[in-house]
Amino acid sequence: MSIVNTTAIVDGTLWSLVAFSVATWTLILVKGIQHLRLGGQNRRYLRLFWSAKDFQAAADLGNGESATGPAARLANAGFGALRAAVSTHDLEHSGDRQELLERHLRQQIHKERRSLESGLAVLASIGSTAPFVGLFGTVWGIMHALTDISRTGSASLYVVAGPIGEALVATGIAAAVPAVLAYNFFSRRLKLVWADLDDFAADFINLAQRATFRIERPAAVRNDAVVSISKEVFA
Repeated sequence: MSIVNTTAIVDGTLWSLVAFSVATWTLILVKGIQHLRLGGQNRRYLRLFWSAKDFQAAADLGNGESATGPAARLANAGFGALRAAVSTHDLEHSGDRQELLERHLRQQIHKERRSLESGLAVLASIGSTAPFVGLFGTVWGIMHALTDISRTGSASLYVVAGPIGEALVATGIAAAVPAVLAYNFFSRRLKLVWADLDDFAADFINLAQRATFRIERPAAVRNDAVVSISKEVFA
């Protein structure tokens, strides 16, 4: 194989590793912002939820700016299931109310987990494949050096320094290490978030049980209904 082709192979490997590195740091930035945002959102909503005077008041928090984040969506899924159990009579909402609530909470937790897991498979793939891609470039770089030695009949530093330098740069470690560290970090964060959501779901079920698994429609809807009835009465 010619020297030009060997150099092209090493260069292609290096550019592949650069692409891996860019993807890794982009995902690190995106996932970092995601976890910072959801952490703040959960803290704000849980502070409002636990400061509510009762379970009905917590249900009336609605979907405002403060009711955002995984914990808020989990609570809204629970409140929605309880409202549907009263007003809707179909196969989806049939059965025991506690079982219905548990099923909707569990489904929402799975949705949140899938959202948080997005991108982790890419980090795992880069962390596991980058060293092998780099090894491929390293082997070709060494072959380049050996080809130069056989062609010139000299093993001087001038002949082997360039190819060996390319081979060392193309190891893939610079792309693999951040990917592996980021994957481990965000996997740990995901487990903590999931555990917090599980704990909140258990507390939510206990509160719902004390309220006999019944909540009224949102306050805004009730007020609109009262106004509508009043208009009909005095029309």
